[in-house]
Amino acid sequence: MDSLISQILSLGEQIRYVAVYRDGNLSMQQRSNLSGTSACETDRYEELLVNPTVLGITQARGKIDCGGLNYVLIRYGKFFQLVYPIANGHISIAIEPNTDPLSIMPAIVNLIGR
Repeated sequence: MDSLISQILSLGEQIRYVAVYRDGNLSMQQRSNLSGTSACETDRYEELLVNPTVLGITQARGKIDCGGLNYVLIRYGKFFQLVYPIANGHISIAIEPNTDPLSIMPAIVNLIGR
C-alpha cells in the first residue's frame, strides 16, 4: 500500500493526500508543507466511516440502472476528494482546488490498475 501511495503522490504537487483502506487496514500520507489541511484524526474518520458509506450507497445506486460506479468525486471548500473503489476497500485522493481533477484521472487510474 505504501508503494502505491508514494506513486500517486509522485504524480505532482496537485496531489495533497492519499489514503488506501483495504481489508480493514488504513495507510495514509499527505504532502508536506500544505496549508489548509484537515486534522489527521478527522481524515482517519473520513476513511473509516464516511468514504465507505458514500461508496456503499453510490455503488448500490449504480448497480440498479446506471451501469455501475467508477469513482466518486467530492468538491469540498479547500480541495477535491476522489474516492475510488477497490477490492475490499477504497483509495482516497485529495486534489488541489485549482486543478481539474478529471485531467489527472487517466494517470491515477493507470497506477491503481497495475
